[in-house]
Amino acid sequence: MAQADAAARTVHVTVCYARPDSVFLKELDVPEGTTIAAAIVGSGLQQAFPEVDPSTMRVGIYGKLKTPETLVREGDRVEVYRPLTADPKQARRRRVQKTRESGTREGQKWLRGGG
Repeated sequence: MAQADAAARTVHVTVCYARPDSVFLKELDVPEGTTIAAAIVGSGLQQAFPEVDPSTMRVGIYGKLKTPETLVREGDRVEVYRPLTADPKQARRRRVQKTRESGTREGQKWLRGGG
């Protein structure tokens, strides 16, 4: 009887994936012991967005990076992350340079000793 109870247990999870033009958000019940990759496949995300490959894309639970083999727990929000389109360091450098070139006092505070 204990084995039947263990097999019948499910956990409620949410799978989400965001693109600039649309959002995929699906709640589903999966068997206890399901991995992140299996939850993504079970949600139908790959049918809606064929470019999603959980084995190569970064995934996480509530903003914390995890491996696709991580087991999901009750109430987890499984997130599939898109690759970055811009290098964050380069983007920050461009913003700072633009502020410096504007000639405002805010832009000048970055220039120490130079004028």
